[in-house]
Amino acid sequence: MRVLLTGAWTMIATAWRLNPRKTALAVALMTAGAVAAPLLAAALGWMTREVVAGATGRAVLAGVTVAVLAVTALTLSHFAHLAYYELSELAELDFDERVVEVSNGSPGIEHHERAEHADTWTVLRQEGGRFRTGLEALLNGVGLLLAVVLTAVLLAGRNPLLLLLPVAAVPPLLAGRAAERVLDRARTATAEPTRTALNLFHLTTSARLAGELRVSRVGDELRARHGRLWARATRGLWRAHLTATWLRAAGQVVFALAYVAGVLLVVRDAIAGRRGVGDVVLVVVLAAQVNQQVATAVTLLQDLQRMAGAYRRLTEAAASVTGPDPVAARDSPPPRLRHGIDFAGVAFAYPGTDAPVLREVDLHLPAGATVAVVGENGAGKSTLVKLLCGFYRPSAGRVLVDGADLRGLALPEWRARIAAGFQDFVRYEFRVGQVVGLGDLPRMSSEPAVREALDRADAADLPDRLPDGLRTRLGKSYADGVELSGGQWQKLALGRAVMREAPLLLVLDEPTSALDPEAEHALFRRYAEHAKRVARRTGGITVFVSHRFSAVRTADLIVVVRGGRVVEVGDHAALVAGGGLYAELFALQAKSYR
Repeated sequence: MRVLLTGAWTMIATAWRLNPRKTALAVALMTAGAVAAPLLAAALGWMTREVVAGATGRAVLAGVTVAVLAVTALTLSHFAHLAYYELSELAELDFDERVVEVSNGSPGIEHHERAEHADTWTVLRQEGGRFRTGLEALLNGVGLLLAVVLTAVLLAGRNPLLLLLPVAAVPPLLAGRAAERVLDRARTATAEPTRTALNLFHLTTSARLAGELRVSRVGDELRARHGRLWARATRGLWRAHLTATWLRAAGQVVFALAYVAGVLLVVRDAIAGRRGVGDVVLVVVLAAQVNQQVATAVTLLQDLQRMAGAYRRLTEAAASVTGPDPVAARDSPPPRLRHGIDFAGVAFAYPGTDAPVLREVDLHLPAGATVAVVGENGAGKSTLVKLLCGFYRPSAGRVLVDGADLRGLALPEWRARIAAGFQDFVRYEFRVGQVVGLGDLPRMSSEPAVREALDRADAADLPDRLPDGLRTRLGKSYADGVELSGGQWQKLALGRAVMREAPLLLVLDEPTSALDPEAEHALFRRYAEHAKRVARRTGGITVFVSHRFSAVRTADLIVVVRGGRVVEVGDHAALVAGGGLYAELFALQAKSYR
């Protein structure tokens, strides 16, 4: 009940915050329409008594009252719909914005690694579009409550025993709550196969993946897996719906028996002469309305519980994602790096696993240095980068920025002083200038800044080859834009990564995976020049992560990672002369290019 009341209050508070005038109008209209129904029953009873008594004038007045109340009951809820329909659309957008905020508003990204959070997002995406139903249920519920009270007063005036009719509504309500709990557990239990099925649907309908699916001829296999997953989810939901149906039916049977008993009680009083025909009409109509009120209450409760459950999930997700940080992060990053960044005894394991990805890493990245991180796939290179960016906290040890623990730095301020380009970069389907300019929001609309960034990314001529230059719309998912090659998308991402001219840290994690070795070598040379400019201005460190050893040989410092440990550190000449892992891997790659 607490969750239900909290969810109901959240919905009405959200509607009021978005548009108080329309919220008040919708509540007033829905309440008036609901209260008109029992008053209509009373008017029908009055009209029947006057007709039987032969009082023409009063019968006409009663008939006009019946007509007015009938029109009120039938039309006011429709006009209320005009008010709350817009409210519900605004509230759905507000709910989606809160989901986005919770998912992306945390300091780190640990929650994205957890399966239970993925299930939560799946349910929230499905439930977020039901705000209109939930708000309609809430507004109907307010009017329904007043209608039930008025109905009880009218029934008690005819026979106190008839007050048991509203009481008989309790079993259907309790059964409805129990049914919704069953369905809520089923939605949670089937979230994983639903999420996987939705992912398969995305794969099989993505224009970007269409070519590979046809060449590999896996379309039938993916469709078969999609069908099995939906069948599994459907079976779980079907069993839950069957159980819920039986629960609701049992509650309705209890009320039906009370309904029949109430009508028979009034008929007996009329036969005995204690009540008139008007009273019989009043009670029969009211009893029918109570039946409708009970059915409506069960449905409304189901909708309210479902929306309240969505808000509960969102609140729980927010608490788990943005929970208290053990160290208050209040310090600002230094305006300039003077010493550098240190890993001191750092170890790390991803959330939900016990296997360490990094072990006992001790590493010094000097201020102003160009650092290359190399190693075999799965060695832990990208994890080092994620720790530098503050996406995760080390499981053990510390990351120090000029001697200050990164945990103690305000992460939004730290992120404002770093720039990064990742292998799994985002393909923003915006205009070209915006795709690049997003790397430095204050200068996003500055065409000179965007062109300078593209030049640093060795892509200065790319906009000139597009129909509308920097204003060219990209992608075909949401509009008829221009589709780029993988290398062109990556060059735009690289331009975005170097939009900030003077970061304390520039991270490039496998930034040239879609480029050929010659283009990669030229690009690294440009980045090395940019890194020197950054070093002079801020003492900033540039970190390259690459699996191509030939492209990083000019770095000031090369860090070799193997099995989660830093096994070698030095410049190219020293590492080759040392004859260790770096020399071995460099020789193997050099041989393949001969």
